[in-house]
Order: sequence, then structure tokens, then C-alpha cells
Amino acid sequence: MMGVIGIILSLVLLMYLAYRGITVLILAPILALFATFMNSGTDSHLMATYTEIFMKNFAGYCKSYFPIFLLGAVFGKIMDDSGAAKSIAHTIATKLGKDKAILAVVLSCGVLTYGGVSLFVVAFAVFPIATQLFREANIPKRLIPGSIALGSFTFTMTALPGTPQIQNAIPMPFFGTDAYAAPILGIVGGVLMCVGGIIWLTYRAKKAATAGEGYGEHPDENSSGVDVSNLPSFWLAIVPIVIVLVLNYILGKSYYSGIDASYLKDYGTELGKVKGIWSLIISLVVAIVFTIVTNRSRLKDARKSVNQGAIGSLLAITNTSSEVGYGNVIQSLAAFAIIQNAILGISSNPLVSEAISVNVLAGVTGSASGGMSIALGALGQQYVQMAQAKGINPEVLHRIATLACGGLDSLPHNGAVITLLGICGLTHKESYADIGMCSVIIPICTLVIVLILASFGVV
Repeated sequence: MMGVIGIILSLVLLMYLAYRGITVLILAPILALFATFMNSGTDSHLMATYTEIFMKNFAGYCKSYFPIFLLGAVFGKIMDDSGAAKSIAHTIATKLGKDKAILAVVLSCGVLTYGGVSLFVVAFAVFPIATQLFREANIPKRLIPGSIALGSFTFTMTALPGTPQIQNAIPMPFFGTDAYAAPILGIVGGVLMCVGGIIWLTYRAKKAATAGEGYGEHPDENSSGVDVSNLPSFWLAIVPIVIVLVLNYILGKSYYSGIDASYLKDYGTELGKVKGIWSLIISLVVAIVFTIVTNRSRLKDARKSVNQGAIGSLLAITNTSSEVGYGNVIQSLAAFAIIQNAILGISSNPLVSEAISVNVLAGVTGSASGGMSIALGALGQQYVQMAQAKGINPEVLHRIATLACGGLDSLPHNGAVITLLGICGLTHKESYADIGMCSVIIPICTLVIVLILASFGVV
């Protein structure tokens, strides 16, 4: 019993102390060893646990996913510095106009994140445009974070098939799938989240207008709009995004299926486990090169942009790797068998069990990718076996996992939520209710609907 209490206490401390601003790089190993001590007392092999379990799994995760974090960050930085991200957002906003300010912001964020641009870059690129649109439409500024969150944290991050975001890449090695897994379920989930969020935000805007609330006075706002004089054309800016999506599809669905990959046995793997990652790596590299070549005159220093993007990826990958190391230490503890049996005992349906475990762990860690990695690392094999026994397509396991990671992850302690509010110059009190509705409540309701559809064999 003490072992289970130790695991739960370590999870609570991880959530609380991360919210208080302590980096997970420090918290994860300390709290993993704390849980180990609570399980084994003086018989704990703390240093062996740290180097042989925590660090080994830290390194394993980094080996598998570092290229995606690295290339995604570099691509986002190049799209930002070249003006391509702003060009896409500005064109969409201009075409839709101030009367559809909320829709313009959501679609701008959605197009960029679906193309592989990181949500942090998207927030910086779209915020100046959002302030201009919302001010002209006299919509409260407090609704901007919810609009950006809807476009960045939800349907394009977890639902739409083909999205190159890391959340859609993590399940690939576990289930032998690619980025376009379970397309019907993904599209249905994406539409439900997008439409549901826009309906909510529109309702909130109308309610504010009825109450006489306008954009508001924000003397500290330092947004000066967008200088469009040197932006690339919309069509040139959108090509890299099309490259990522189309090339990723072609490679994943057709190219690798026709080659002899028997040599991979020498590397201890098989094509099904790596083709999704390989396709995404190649697609991002081509898109990066294209963006640099076609924006040479706009990129003041391409080398600096690439370097900054690469360096910026390090914190993201090490944070997530630390959470994975933590999860694997917890998994190794004898008391975890009790928790595992409790999770698997929630339902004999592996989709339901997977949805709950991924969502809860994403909420505890405050990280969609971290929570999903921990859950699949600990229970992924069991879910595959349960799915095979019930004749469930592995693609469905993939899509349910991605949808589930995008629910409780956006609780107030989530790093992306805190960063977004900082960019917008607003507080949790002012804007979190709308962020929470768009990125927690509606996605969880969507997940339930998708689970029902999946139970009828929809893929």
C-alpha cells in the first residue's frame, strides 16, 4: 500500500511543483527516485534506478523522436523569420475580415499547426494579427487566447490525419502506423472540435457584446500590428506546408511499401515501426530547404534561424524525455502492477482504457506528448494484444491515443497555456475559462463520440 501511495504522491508533487515553475528536468528524476524509495525503502537501488532505468529510457525516447523535435523547431523558426507564417495568417484574416475575427484567428492557427509549425511560433505570429482584428471588431481581448488555443492545441494537433505535430508521431512505433492513421475518425474528431470551439467562442463574444463589453483598455499592450511590406505571397508561403503534408502521405502510404526492408532486422527493428518517422523526417527536411531557398532575400541570416530553431528544440525534447524516464521508473516498481491492473480493469475495451490512461497522465504531467509517451510506454503492448484479440485495427489505437492526449493536458499548469497567456499579456482569471472549454472540455466530449464511432468499426 505504501508503494501505491508513494507513486500517487510523486505524481501529485510533479503536477504541483511543475505548476510552481520548477523545471521537469529536475523534478522528474528526483520524484522518480522518491517513488522508488517509498516502494523499496532501504533496499532501493537509487543510483542504478537513475542510470539504468531513468536515463536509459530518457536516451531511448530522445533517439526515437529527437529528429522530429529538431526539424519541427527549425521549420517553425524558418517559417517565422521568413515571414511565411505571418503571410498565411494575414491573408486568411484579410480575406475573412473583422466580422469573422474569431474564425480568422482559429483558421490561421489551424493552417500553420497542421503544416508543422510549432504552436509557440504560431502564437507569436498570429497574436499581432488577432489584436488588430479583435480591436476592429470590438471583441474582448480576453477571447484571443481561447481562439489561438482552439486553432493550435486541438484539432490540428491531435485529430486531423497527417498532422506532423509530435503528438501524431509518438504512437507510430508502438502500433506500426503512419501519420494518416484512422482518417475518418480523425476528420470527424477534428470537425467536432473546430466547430464546437467556434460556436462557444462566438457565443461568448455575443454575450460580451450584449453586456456592452468591448475590446477593453490594455495600456501595456505592445502589439504594433504586422508589417506586410516584405512578406512572401500567400501561395509561396503555403507551399512548404503542402510539401510536408503531401510528401509525408506519399512516402508513408506508397513508397516504403515497395522496398525490401529485410536489412532492418540487423538493426533490431522493422519497417512498420520506422516508416512513419522516416516519412516525416524527409518531408520536413525538404520543406525546410524549400523555404530557405525561396526566401533567401527575406531571411536576414538563415544560419542564425536554423541554429536558433535547433537550440530551441533541446528544451522540448529533454523535458519530454525526462517525463518518459520518470514514467518508466514508475512502471518498474512492484506497486505499479496494482495501478496497471486498475487501469486495465476499467474496461475490457482497450480503446476505453487507453483513452483514460493517456488523458489522465497527460493531465498529471501537463504535457500531451509526455503523458501519451508514459502511457504507451507502460501499457502500449498490452493495448496491442487486447486489440488483436478483439480484432481492432491498430490505426484506431493510434488515433484514440492522439485524441486522448489533447484533453486534460491543457489544465492550468500546462506550459503551453502559461506561455500563451504570457504572449497575450493576460491572466488565467481573464482567459482560462475559454481556453479550458476549447482545449479540455470540448476535446474530451469529442473523444467520447469518437470512441462510440470506433466501437462500430469506423476507422
